[in-house]
Amino acid sequence: MNTRQTLARKIRDHEAVVGVIGLGYVGLPLALRFNEERFPVIGFDVDPVKVKMLGRGESYINHIPAERTARLRASGLFEATSDYGRLGRADAIIICVPTPLSKNREPDMSFIESTSDAIAKILHPGQLISLESTTYPGTTREVLLPKFERNGLRAGRDFFLVFSPEREDPGNPKFHTQNIPKIVGGMTPSCKALGTALYSKIVDRVIPVSSPEAAEFAKILENTFRGVNIALVNELKVLADRMNVDIWEVIDAAATKPFGFMPFYPGPGLGGHCIPIDPFYLAWKARELNSSTHFIELAGEINSNMPAYVVEKLGNALNARGRCVKGARILILGIAYKKDVGDMRESPAFEIIEQLQDKGAKVFYNDPYIPQIPKLRRHKFDLKSSKLTPKLLKSMDAVVIVTNHSDYDFGWIVEHANLVVDTRNATCRVKTGRNKIVKA
Repeated sequence: MNTRQTLARKIRDHEAVVGVIGLGYVGLPLALRFNEERFPVIGFDVDPVKVKMLGRGESYINHIPAERTARLRASGLFEATSDYGRLGRADAIIICVPTPLSKNREPDMSFIESTSDAIAKILHPGQLISLESTTYPGTTREVLLPKFERNGLRAGRDFFLVFSPEREDPGNPKFHTQNIPKIVGGMTPSCKALGTALYSKIVDRVIPVSSPEAAEFAKILENTFRGVNIALVNELKVLADRMNVDIWEVIDAAATKPFGFMPFYPGPGLGGHCIPIDPFYLAWKARELNSSTHFIELAGEINSNMPAYVVEKLGNALNARGRCVKGARILILGIAYKKDVGDMRESPAFEIIEQLQDKGAKVFYNDPYIPQIPKLRRHKFDLKSSKLTPKLLKSMDAVVIVTNHSDYDFGWIVEHANLVVDTRNATCRVKTGRNKIVKA
C-alpha cells in the first residue's frame, strides 16, 4: 500500500490525526468539527492562554459556546499545545494563521513563512498539508511547495498539498463550518483527491477546483466583490447625505427588485480580517505582473476614508449645538467590527477613536463583548468598557453608534443621550428624539 492509499484509508476510517495550526476564529471551529466526527486532533497555537483555556475546556470566542469546548476536552481525542515539534504526529496539517497587511498595504507573509518552515522540518511521507489562510494566487505553489520539496520529497507522491480557503462568518447563526461549501485546489490530482476526502468528512459539500491558484483567486474574488460594492454604497451615502436623501431607505427600496440587484449597506468603514485586507493581496500580485486593479485601489480608498467622514459628521453636529470636538466627551458604542461578536480585527472603531483623540476629545466606549481594549498592532488605547447607564449617556456630548449590537436598546439610548451619531442605521425604528439623531 503506497502513501496515498495509506492516508486515504486513515481518512476513510477516521484514524488520521489532524493538526490545526492557529486556534482562532477559523482554526478552532475546524478542530471542533474534526473532533465531532471522531478524528484525533492536535491544536497548535503560539498563544499559551488559548492552549491553557482549551486544556480546561473553556472557550475564548464568544459565539462558540463553552459546552462545545468542554466536549472537545472530554472527548479524549484532542490536545492543545504550543510545541510545533509535535507536528510530526499529524497525518493532516491545516494552516490557519493570520495574513495581515504591512503599513504600505503589502502582504505580511511572516506567519505563513514561519509556519511552513516549522512544517518543513518535520515533513515526512504520507502527510497532507492544507493552507487555509487567505493569500495571493500563487502562494501555495511559490512559497510552500519549494520549502516542502527541499529535501527530496515530492508533492503528489510523498506528501500532499492543497489550498482550501477559510469561509468563516463569526456569529452568523445560519452558516457555520459544516454547511458552508469548501473549495479545494490541489497541487496534483492526488493532492486534490485527498484534500477533498478529508474535508468531506466535516462539511456537507466540497467544491474541487483545478489548482491551488484557482482556489486562492476564488477566495479573493469573494471578498473583493464585497469590498467594491460596500465602497459603492459608502460613496453614494456621502452623495445622498448632501442631497438630503436617506441612503438606507434607497437601498431597501432598490432591494425590492427581484432580480439584478443585491443590497449592500454602508457603514463607518470596513472591519474584520477579510474584506479590508484580502483584495490588496491581489492588488500587490497584480503590480508584480505589471497589471493594475483600479477597482480594488479605489474601493480601498473610499472605505478607508469612512472613519474620517464619521468624525467630520460628528464635528459638524457638535458645532451646530455650540460645541467643538476638542474637549468634548464622546462615547463610542461598539468597537467590534460586526454586531454580536467580540472580534475587533481591523475595526473602524479604532480609527475613529484615534482621530477623535487627536482632535482633543475625551473618548469612552461601551461594548458588551469587549471589556477592555488589548494591545493592538497599530493602535494603543488605555480604555475599558464603561457601564451603559442613563447617567453615562447624559454626561456625554455625543454618542457614536459604530457597532449595532443586538444587546443595545437604541430607543433607550436616544432617550438619554444628548446627540447620537448613527453609522449603522441602528435608530431607524426609534420614534421619539429624532432631532437628536444624525446619520453618518
